[in-house]
Parts: sequence; C-alpha cells; structure tokens
Amino acid sequence: MSEENGEKEKKEESGGILLRYFAVVVLLGAVAVGILACAFKTAIFEREKWLKAAETVQTRPKSLIYPSRGNIYSSEGKLMATSVPNYYLYIDFGAECYSQKTRKWSSRDTFLTSKRNGVDSLAYYLSHKFRDRTPLGYKNYLLSGLKAKKKSRQFPICRKKVSYADLKEIQRYPFLRLNKYSTGFYTREQVDRERPFGTLAARTIGDTFDDIDPKTGLTKGKSGLEMQYDTLLHGVPGINSIRRVGGGWTNVVEVEPVPGLDIRTTIDINIQDITEKSLLDMLKSVDAASGTAVVMEVATGEVKAITNMGRLSEGVYGEDTNHAVGDATEPGSTFKVASIMVALEDGVCQPTDTVDVGNGVYMYKRNRMTDHNNNKGGYGRIAVEQAIWYSSNIGVAKTILKGYEDNPMKYWEGLRRIGLMEDLRLDIPDAVRARIRRPDDENNPWSKTTLPWMSFGYETMIPPIYTLAFYNAIANDGRMVRPFFVKELMRDGKTVELFQPEVIRESICSERTLAIVRDMLLGVVEKGTGKDAHSDVVRIAGKTGTAQIASGGVYRRAGHQVAFCGYFPADAPKYSCIVLIRQPRIGYPSGGRMAGGVLKAIAEKIYATRTAVDVRSIERDSTAVMEPRVKGGDMRDVEDASLRAGLVPRVVGMGAKDAVYLMERAGLRVSLSGAGRVVRQSILPGQRARAGQSVVLTLK
Repeated sequence: MSEENGEKEKKEESGGILLRYFAVVVLLGAVAVGILACAFKTAIFEREKWLKAAETVQTRPKSLIYPSRGNIYSSEGKLMATSVPNYYLYIDFGAECYSQKTRKWSSRDTFLTSKRNGVDSLAYYLSHKFRDRTPLGYKNYLLSGLKAKKKSRQFPICRKKVSYADLKEIQRYPFLRLNKYSTGFYTREQVDRERPFGTLAARTIGDTFDDIDPKTGLTKGKSGLEMQYDTLLHGVPGINSIRRVGGGWTNVVEVEPVPGLDIRTTIDINIQDITEKSLLDMLKSVDAASGTAVVMEVATGEVKAITNMGRLSEGVYGEDTNHAVGDATEPGSTFKVASIMVALEDGVCQPTDTVDVGNGVYMYKRNRMTDHNNNKGGYGRIAVEQAIWYSSNIGVAKTILKGYEDNPMKYWEGLRRIGLMEDLRLDIPDAVRARIRRPDDENNPWSKTTLPWMSFGYETMIPPIYTLAFYNAIANDGRMVRPFFVKELMRDGKTVELFQPEVIRESICSERTLAIVRDMLLGVVEKGTGKDAHSDVVRIAGKTGTAQIASGGVYRRAGHQVAFCGYFPADAPKYSCIVLIRQPRIGYPSGGRMAGGVLKAIAEKIYATRTAVDVRSIERDSTAVMEPRVKGGDMRDVEDASLRAGLVPRVVGMGAKDAVYLMERAGLRVSLSGAGRVVRQSILPGQRARAGQSVVLTLK
C-alpha cells in the first residue's frame, strides 16, 4: 500500500515539474516573440527614425579638413607663391558658458574675478603681444563685449589676423588656455597667398581669394596661373567627425585631405628680375603710362620672363593688367615683317626690288599715308629690304598693293599660312587670340584702304604674345612653337606630369624666305630704325614698331605705342623678346630708342649672367676664409642644441612649411631652393642665430 502511494506521489511531482517547465518555455517564447517583433518593427518600420537618432547621439556634425594649396615655383625651383594660414580671433560672449542661469559658477565669474585666468591677466598679455592698447585699454575693451546688452557672438579679440605661431602662443594665455567650451574662444582661418619675390611676374602667377569657401573647404584662384590651374592647386578636402568614445567626445578623421599639386613654371627668376628692372627704368625715364616685356626661349617656347607695369601714381609703377596675353591692339610696324614675308613667298617681290616712296607722303583713295621722315623729304626710291630697315609705311604698302590690290583674299591667306592666326591655346585665363579680318567678312567688311593700312600694322588686332611667337619662329628656323608657362606638376617633389614643347607649325615659310627676312631684321638694328638696340656685347636682330593709339575711333588723341620685337644672339638665337611702351610723355615716341633700348638692356644682362667662366683660371683670393669643419661629437647633442632658444634649428629632412616655421621662429629670414624635403641648410644647426640673418634651405 505504501509502495503504491509512493509511486503516486512521484507521478504527481513529475507532472508538476513538467507543467512548470512548460510555463517557463511559454513565457520565454513570448518574450522572444516580443523581442523579434520589436526588432522587426525597429529595423523595418522605424529604421530612418532610429538612424537619425543614432547620428545625433553618437556623432556631432561633420566638418571639412582644409587641404593645403599647392606651391608655385620658378623654373629653377625657387618658391614664387605659397599659402600661409592666418587667423582672426573671437570670443562668443553669447555662449551658454557665460550664463549664470545654467550653472552656479560660470565662465563670466572666472573672467571677472580669477587672479590667474581673469581679464586683468589676459589684458596684460594681449597688450604686450600686440602693443596697440595698454593693459587697462584691453581690459575695458574686453569688458565692453562681456557687459554689452546685446551679446556679441563674434567679438574680435584684436584688430588684426595672426599667424599660426602666434595663435599657438595666444592659446596659452590666461583664460584662453581653458577649455574652449568654457571660454567661447574660437578662430576663423584665412589662407593668405604669399609671394616671396614680391611683384615679380605677379600678374602671370595670379592671385587667390583670401577666404576659404565654407561649403567646399577650398581656396579659389582669382587670376593668372592660380586660376588656370585652380582645380589642381586647391587639393581635395578631408572629412572630420566628432564621436563619443568611452564617455567623451573625440575627433575622428574619416577621409584624409589630399594636398594640392605643386606647379613648376617656366619663369626664370633672374631673367624676370632683369626684364622687370630694365622695363621699369625706361618707363620712368620717358614717363610712360604702361609697358610690357616678354622673354621666351627660342627652341622650346618657354616663357622665361613676363612683366606688365603700369603707372599707379605719378612716378610710381606696379604690376598692371596682363597686357601681354589679354590685350589685342594694332601692332604697328612690327607687322611689316609678316607682310613682306607673305610677298616674298608669293613671288610678289625680291629684297632688292625698288619702290618709290617719294617725299614720304602718299595719297591713296583720297587718304594720306606718311613715312616717319616725311618732314625731311622722305627716302625717295629704296629697295624692299630697305623699306623694312627704315620702317617705310609707303614702301611696304606699295609692295603689298602691287601684289594683292586685285586679290586681297590671297594676302589674307598668306597671313594665315605663316601662322599669325593660329590659336596658341595659352595657359593663362582671359588670353585673347589674334584677330585679322577676312576681306569677305560681311559683318565687318574691308574698306578701300584696309589692305595698305593693314600691311603696316593697322586694322588688325594682335596680342603681344602672338607677335612674339611669330618672331620666335623666325629665330627658330621657321618652326613655330606654342608659348607656355608651366613645365611640371609635382607632388612632394616628384613629377606627376611633365609638359613638353609643342610645335604649332613646322615651317612658316621656305628656307630662302626665312634667310632673307633674318637678314632684313639684322639690317634694322645695324643700318635702320633699330640702331639704338645695337649692342657691342651680344648681336641683336629685330624690328621696331610705332603705332598711334585709337581712342573713340580717332587717332592722335591717346598718344603712341612703341615696340621692338627681336631675338638674340642673332647668329644662334637663344631668346626672343618683345617690348611695348604705351603713351610716353617725355621725348619723341621711338620704337628703337625706347622699346629697343629696353630689349638691348635685357639682352646684355642675360648674356652677362649666362656667360660661363672657368673658376679654375681665377686667381685665389688671399682674403677668403674657409668654412670651419665640424668636429666629431654626439649628434644628439647637436639636435638638442638646435631646439634651444637663440640657436639655429636643424631642419634637414623636414618639409618646407615646418622648416620655414622653425627658422622664422628663430628669427631667421628664409630663402627656399628646390622642392620636396630639406637636404641642406646654409647655416649649420646649433650656431647662434642672429635676428634677420638669411638662411638658404635646399630642397630635393
């Protein structure tokens, strides 16, 4: 009986356990179903809602990381343009940290009462830094922002922008050294484009807009090469986000910024300096309104120097509009060479054929044409080559009329054939093309006098760079090359893309015609109107030009433009050059004396600086002091010494910006040569640094 009772109890106990187990399973199953339902709802129906919520909780708004703009270098690697960040300093007095309603002890109290981090201490430091206010003046100024009824959210701490080095120093000043959320202190960055060589080739190098575009995080080119190559120079911005990590916020770089490419131009700093100085001296001596000069390498088309100087005020000149590429004007007598080249090619004339220019006055279709010496009786009967030597309007016009009066279209085709109408595709913004009207142009038809007047440089619009390209082709054995300004794109000193010379036209004329024209250009300098360009140092060939400037369709009112275009050395041309001077007010306008004088000065100085001297033949200077040799020692001692105040730092191996920063911090004036990283410094590290002392850093 007892055994039966025991088995019954066991069965009842087992059934109770199963019941409880079943209840637990059902309960857990319900929970699981609920979790899955919630997960399904969250993932499918509320997905967007929770994604937005996650963004607000886990990250703060993303910001752009500004890329560094690429540098622009000269052909020999000297820095011509670089970006330097500067900062405006502000305090947001309307920030929450200045409100006593939200906290028992606010930044306002710290600012007003703290002995170590209060306004008195801050005012003292700012006064000694900027020296534009007394400590009391700075205190009252800052308090005016704090106590103003309408709180300024952009209260300027000082009146000027500061460098990165100054910013780092100011961030350690009293009060400002506190957490930025406790001070309301913030900065606005502005990138200034600095040109170490000042105005040299300034219009060609160009300008940038100062402010960084907040939408793109990029600086933008405004003119010149800065604008033409802006997409390569400005780089690609990175992306930065602030995320909550371990209970705090931290910066996370999601996308690294890509710095802009560097540009190595064709500009030669020495030739540029020579060209600008030579032009400026002449502009001042003749009191001209403006002037342009361009020097080009004959074989390649590399523009080695380009300057555009204009009168800013009486006796003061500065870089002006880029007339060399952006102004299409009537070229005057430099165009006569093109006309005679066409006539020679078409067999219209020979250099020894004669033409009667009479007393220097010629009436054609009731219009008066004159030579420059008409008041002296004219040249009488002269050869065609002499018409070029003496720059006779009548001689050239009569020659062209003889061959093309009944078929002016043939003359126009000849000008096109010798390359004057080619598109040079210049890598400078706002460059314009040469404009030579067709005889059958219905919108702007030729008049009865267009042909003769066009033959000596009127009724055509030619930018100076186009005239130079034509004369350069004469010097280059007839091969016309495209003038260009950029040789290389680089990143970290390594070539990304190398630009090669580009031939536009293999030959502008026959070898025979070319030889005749080159002899004519020598005759201009040695026998004709270009005698003032004759040099005993280097042989020059070229052509003078003088043109009246039209104003409102009327000549004589606006004065003259004088020009000289040629090349040197004449026997083996290395460089071609064009010089234009506009509206001289002193002296008789003369292409030979004024523009030719500038070209002569440029040619002689370039020739002098490019003449090789064997230093082994030079007698040793007894006063020369050998540079002392550094004795052996522990390099770590030298490196440690380089970091001490007053000593020259060691910057070998650094990038240009870091090296310049350290050197300037030591009070030195820095010149850079090359691109890449520093491989040599002209003053050894550890030496005593003298304020204002110059140091040359060689980069590779």
